[in-house]
Amino acid sequence: MSVLLMGIGVARGIAIGKAHVLLCEVPDIVEYALPVELLEHEVLRFGAALEKARFHLRSIRDHLPMTTPADVTAFIDIHLLMLEDSSLSKVPVDLIREQQCNAEWALKQQRDHLVHIFDSMDDPYLRTRKDDVDQVVNLVQRLLMGQSPSWGGSAHSLRGRVVIAEELSPADAVLFYHEGIAAFVSERGGPTSHAAILARSLDLPAVVGLRRARQFILEGETVILDGRRGVLLVEPDQRSLRYYEDRLQEDHSRIADLSRLSRLPARTLDGRRVRLMANVELPEDIDELAEVGAEGVGLYRTEFLYMNRSDPPDEEEQFAIYRGLVQVMDGNPVTIRIFDLGADKPFPGIELGQVSPNPALGLRGVRLCLRFPNLLVPQLRAILRVSAYGPVRMAIPMVTRTSEVMQVIRLVEQSRRDLRRDGFSFDEDMPLGGIVEVPAAALTVPSLARHLDFLSLGTNDLIQYTLAIDRTDDQVNYLYDPLHPAVLRLIYTTLRAGTKVGIPVGMCGEMAGDPRYTRLLIGLGLQELSMHPSSLPEVKQVINSSEYNRLAKLARKAVYAHDSEEILCLLDSMNEGV
Repeated sequence: MSVLLMGIGVARGIAIGKAHVLLCEVPDIVEYALPVELLEHEVLRFGAALEKARFHLRSIRDHLPMTTPADVTAFIDIHLLMLEDSSLSKVPVDLIREQQCNAEWALKQQRDHLVHIFDSMDDPYLRTRKDDVDQVVNLVQRLLMGQSPSWGGSAHSLRGRVVIAEELSPADAVLFYHEGIAAFVSERGGPTSHAAILARSLDLPAVVGLRRARQFILEGETVILDGRRGVLLVEPDQRSLRYYEDRLQEDHSRIADLSRLSRLPARTLDGRRVRLMANVELPEDIDELAEVGAEGVGLYRTEFLYMNRSDPPDEEEQFAIYRGLVQVMDGNPVTIRIFDLGADKPFPGIELGQVSPNPALGLRGVRLCLRFPNLLVPQLRAILRVSAYGPVRMAIPMVTRTSEVMQVIRLVEQSRRDLRRDGFSFDEDMPLGGIVEVPAAALTVPSLARHLDFLSLGTNDLIQYTLAIDRTDDQVNYLYDPLHPAVLRLIYTTLRAGTKVGIPVGMCGEMAGDPRYTRLLIGLGLQELSMHPSSLPEVKQVINSSEYNRLAKLARKAVYAHDSEEILCLLDSMNEGV
């Protein structure tokens, strides 16, 4: 009998194959006391497990092909850094000696302490980072217990199989990927979880947040995974199997067609031009921009330069990194967002005292930047200096009021005066813009736009703040809805206000890279979209097969629709033939 299971589709594509159900779990950790004379031996045993874990991760990283996406190697590097951090390398040693307990129990206590800290954070991105703690700790625990360092490997080949797991660590995902799996399902996670990011980076169809999936699927059963719709079909009948086999063949043909689009502009059938840009987190990400035909960098997230280190990057280090990015883009524009650190992102250069009870609504974004000008000014100087090497734009995160914009402008003006005095060249007219991530900004665009040169819609936060939905929370993430009437009206309000005052408005959130919404966004009037590079070819294909005048009429109806269901019907009409 067929069984239909629903989760969250995070990486588009169809996969048909036999299920490989991953049942391995970390065994229950048992505490036992040790005599004093064995404590140092236990410390050495713990140290040996840490070293084996480092060797395992380094081995995987060093054997990655040159074509492996930077996102994947970055995850593994983060886990390596965590193994060096005193919270995991030193504190358990102290607990072994103080409590005279076994290494497994000491590590479990520290793991529970760290996870409690992450669970108390309100920032959804940071709360999912507790997964890093669990994955690194589980790796060390397996080694302490004499088990294999990885869930990878099997008595049979995994090529073409669909892996069903509670969750996958970056290292395990890489191992499975190189064994040729067709797709994977994770019981945990949401659109920004490790599993989701890895699936998109590795171009693997995936469904996450499919709770208790392993209870309904047996090893070797035939499954069909639809990564676009978040569907997993177990033991399909012949009719369903034929339908998805046809869909799979269509996908293969479409992917072949997409590769021919990289040199073509994004232009609707009736001549409306749309600029497609790329979001960049790490300098290594730029390697694939030319391959997909990105027309620039629509968002460079600089906060990643500040994380996983003990000292902030100084002006010269930032200047060198930004200059490399601008030079590689060879005349295409680069939008650099000033650092978007938050109250619950610990960093040695920021002394915040007590963590806010609700960090998502606390000291983050531009508020934090302005609180710490000693960190902001070197970045402003570096961005201004690099503007002499190509078209650069500077973006302000989480703008909510005009006074914040004016304070940044004053610091920029002071930096310009200082750079002139110091003899540095820069673009005197470098554009300054803001990221619209909260309803307050969307509703006050006319006031903000008097002082800004461009705006970019950050839909990830805009949707969450508008709907009060944490999309990483498995209990409520089904309510995360880009098609909610309030969300569409805020997007349309921002676009219309930008047009009225004569400044461009783009979009840099995940919604921009989802081809399901491309025609709606184009119809609303967007002419610049920035997304993960892997999404760009498919979005371009949708644009190049669309007629703007038809979409504009349907999009205006969607803006004034009463509910998401009505908007979804209009979206289906727009997407006919996609």
